[in-house]
Amino acid sequence: MPIRLPSTLPAFQVLRSEGVMVMGRSAADRQDIRPLRIGLLNLMPKKIQTETQFARLIGATPLQVELSLIRMSDHETKNTAADHMEEFYRPFREVEETGEKFDGLIITGAPIEHLEFEDVTYWDELTRVFDWTQGHVHSTFGVCWGGMAMIHHFHGVKKHLLPQKLFGCYRHMNLAPERPYLRGFSDDLVMPVSRWTEMRRDEIEAAGLPVLLHSEAVGPALVEDPAHRALYIFNHLEYDSGTLNEEYRRDLDSVQVEGAQIAMPVNYFPDDDPARKPPNRWRSHAHLLYGNWISEVYLTTPFDIAEIGTKSTDLRAET
Repeated sequence: MPIRLPSTLPAFQVLRSEGVMVMGRSAADRQDIRPLRIGLLNLMPKKIQTETQFARLIGATPLQVELSLIRMSDHETKNTAADHMEEFYRPFREVEETGEKFDGLIITGAPIEHLEFEDVTYWDELTRVFDWTQGHVHSTFGVCWGGMAMIHHFHGVKKHLLPQKLFGCYRHMNLAPERPYLRGFSDDLVMPVSRWTEMRRDEIEAAGLPVLLHSEAVGPALVEDPAHRALYIFNHLEYDSGTLNEEYRRDLDSVQVEGAQIAMPVNYFPDDDPARKPPNRWRSHAHLLYGNWISEVYLTTPFDIAEIGTKSTDLRAET
């Protein structure tokens, strides 16, 4: 089954050209099934790039998915055209007021790690989002800073500023192969990392949360929060092959202004040669993780969307 997107959204043509099944609204409405409603609260500055990355992953399952794009109500983006935001995004305030419910919600990262959570200009509204998910979203997926913010809000786990940026492709160990989110995963995998902060495994586990993926070099990567029906991933399986390269070039350009030392992403360019095209070594696990998440949402979300937040079902238990 395809992912349901507006035919005018830039991601529609990009994904179609890649062979991802996409469907416009009119065609989707003719199918006699209920699509999964997945929201994307996009906090990243490059909105179009980010929405395409996540649409690619959640659109690769056999289920019909309807993607809704959401933004913070009063935060103005400087990197995406205003007409794109006006046409495709709705402010959270509007979603909240209409009482809508979602089978799943992805909350992205944001390049504001140097700030304390409470100093972020939209922190009060974001904590409303977190609390709102408990009655209006069946399963929430917090990514990078978004995941750190959620685990801090619900459990008080702190993020720690690092002396230098964790930047590159790092090997992670599969600590919980029995969990459905890691179905089909190898014993270890490579994952892109790009952050200035960390959350520590001992503090996460002290909060009663299981760590599913972990790296000796860069710490925990995937955490499950059953009580809040949430997953938190601190790294970037959704990244395109060249995303770390784009960040590296951007940082090199900024060094001329700020005078900082910019390190090359670790284990990324072949032979550490920035002139060579970096290979993608994480794509299959990215599709596995988000496909498994969508599958779990499908198997456990109520058929009547109005019942989200009040009950869940498990199709595996039905006879």
